[in-house]
Amino acid sequence: MIRQCYAIALFCLLIALGGCAPAVRPVEEQVSLVWPQSPDPPRIAFVKTFSRPDDLGITRGFFQRIADTLFGGSEAHLVRPMAVVAVDGVLYVADPGAKGVHRFDQPKGEYDLLHAADGGALPSPVGLARGADGDVYVTDSVLAAVFVIRRGARAAVRLKLDAKLLQPTGIAVEPASGRLFVVDTAAHRVAVFNKDGSSAAGFGRRGDGDGEFNYPTLLWRSPQGRLYVTDTLNFRVQMFDERGAFISKFGRHGDGAGDQMRQKGVATDRQGHVYVVDALFNALQIFDEGGRLLLSLGTLGRERGEFWLPTGIFVGEDDSIYVADSYNQRVQVFRYIGGPA
Repeated sequence: MIRQCYAIALFCLLIALGGCAPAVRPVEEQVSLVWPQSPDPPRIAFVKTFSRPDDLGITRGFFQRIADTLFGGSEAHLVRPMAVVAVDGVLYVADPGAKGVHRFDQPKGEYDLLHAADGGALPSPVGLARGADGDVYVTDSVLAAVFVIRRGARAAVRLKLDAKLLQPTGIAVEPASGRLFVVDTAAHRVAVFNKDGSSAAGFGRRGDGDGEFNYPTLLWRSPQGRLYVTDTLNFRVQMFDERGAFISKFGRHGDGAGDQMRQKGVATDRQGHVYVVDALFNALQIFDEGGRLLLSLGTLGRERGEFWLPTGIFVGEDDSIYVADSYNQRVQVFRYIGGPA
């Protein structure tokens, strides 16, 4: 009885205070960190970092906050982010630590943690790709499956594919046709599926020759249709056309400038730069289309512009750069502010 009276009193107090409580404003950090340092002209600027809905100005509703206070609700936050994608101001973050995909809907001021349509968890969501009409595609390496999150949906729906995947990781979508390109890490190849789930001609096999892979991980499709694949244990990035024909490659194993140790995410921007996330270097490396190192930023740490086992990357149309800073439990956002390469 005493506990019930206390809960009722607290409920009334929260209602009384709710009307006069100040609105929580988005956490924005000043853009004061740039690379490279003076006297060289800046090319990359730090924008912000986020881990929780509040960091993006998204707050829980009044009655949800009351329920959390009374019944001990948990605070939503990134646990082990692996991939990130932005769609019309909505940010999706694949998070094996949370066993789902976080959706930060900034235009609506809403947050969701999305699971499978049958109510089951996504034990290992590691790849994200933006499709047409606001759809987002998700790979789960443990379930060996590909899911789609339709615009506004509350769950991820498993796709019916007519070819078995061993360990799907990276994924990309060809917008016009809806074809899916899926990195199958354990099979050392890129599987290709038509929009209806039927299998198309994939490419790759295990090896170190041109067009061969050794545990590839993530990939990126440029607007021009070029596919970039991080060929992780060959310590390089390979480029293909959409038919899977080899175009070029760059990278080598080492600890010097431009070398690679454990490359994960890859992406390109409108200027033709190629961004490569290296998890062991804790760095974001930027190359030109020919594979020449232009700039490297990052080191091991928790401060702005520092990383701890970063993984996925996404570059938006406005040249915003999102990096999943996995063990720092956050996404860091940068922007390209320089001229052409």
